[in-house]
Amino acid sequence: MNYKVLTQNKNIQGSINLPASKSISNRALIINALSYSPYPIRNLSDSDDTKVLEAALFSNTSKFDIGHAGTAMRFLTAFLAKIVGEWEITGSERMQQRPIKILVDALVQLGAKIEYINNEGYPPLKILGSHLEGKTLELDGSISSQYISALLLIAPTIENGLTLELKGDITSRSYIKLTLELMAKFGIQYQWEGNKIVVPEQHYFPMDFTCEADWSGASYWYQIMALADDGEILLENLKLDSLQGDANIADWFVPFGVSSIQKENGVLLKKTKNYHPQELVLDFIENPDVAQTMACLCVAKEIPFHFTGLKTLKIKETDRIAALQNELAKFGAQLVEPADGELAWEGKLDMEMKEDLPLIKTYHDHRMALAFAPMALAGLPMQIDDPMVVTKSYPGFWEDLEKVGFRIEK
Repeated sequence: MNYKVLTQNKNIQGSINLPASKSISNRALIINALSYSPYPIRNLSDSDDTKVLEAALFSNTSKFDIGHAGTAMRFLTAFLAKIVGEWEITGSERMQQRPIKILVDALVQLGAKIEYINNEGYPPLKILGSHLEGKTLELDGSISSQYISALLLIAPTIENGLTLELKGDITSRSYIKLTLELMAKFGIQYQWEGNKIVVPEQHYFPMDFTCEADWSGASYWYQIMALADDGEILLENLKLDSLQGDANIADWFVPFGVSSIQKENGVLLKKTKNYHPQELVLDFIENPDVAQTMACLCVAKEIPFHFTGLKTLKIKETDRIAALQNELAKFGAQLVEPADGELAWEGKLDMEMKEDLPLIKTYHDHRMALAFAPMALAGLPMQIDDPMVVTKSYPGFWEDLEKVGFRIEK
């Protein structure tokens, strides 16, 4: 099934109940399980990733299929490594192509017993839950922050705790900080100085916890307001002073004439002026999940850009750099990769390449659908292939677009 997305409404008005943060929800679920908490997590994300993780934690089976949920794969691998029992964890065809060796090797150093069922270094995995003993681990700081977070979440429950020494530049530092700050809310003490993180052995304290709204989901509404002529959108339950690193993007949209005002019940976005930056130069090392949002925005507004800090995009749900190059070419934009982890565009459209009604492939990647659809506001109607891929993080996205005047035709 495809969705055709188009709109002629340039004045965006409304109130949007954003999904809860998937990043916070998934971490809170693991912490809740490790604390043996009697309290349910409030306002959990209704995303596929969170549902899969929650189902696994509360199931009576020893075999788990987590589909496309990368966070669930990493977090559950570390969690199950210390839970007594024999476990198997697998995922979709794409998940079985996503590397996990770095995390497995680290866990094995702590005493974990993990075997690869098919291909060395990749899921599916067979895990014999066992006693883990902490030590100092050296890890490349440029690896996926989900590996690091998976280890940190179980660190307090390991004998003697855990010390991580991260070598080189740290990718997605904000997500590591999010993990540690959530752990602290559940009573965990830690030290993070330079590239060294120390988590002593200690107990999580159960607590009543409510998840806040998702800043990655908010990014698509910032994109929409940047493309609109005028309007106001209230993003309910969103906090400018947030645990989530993607809250930084509020400042990124000021040059597009979009202001952010904290209200009691959320963040109000206002389009003040139709600003048009001459060029956009951004480093995504802290915010890789909004790279697709910004690339689509720049092409829609014909703004040259040079993005860096994108090395982890190649091991996401799809190779996001290649996917952006393939699909934005259908609008006449030839994106280049000047160096590993970079993406750039000179701002000129090749009208011979441009398609009148392009069919955008999503590659089983929710953020492809979420980032491309708002481009219709720039007079660029399109078809979205496999549109329900958005359920991975934002199940109500299409209905929310219709609320503010987009036309979604099946």
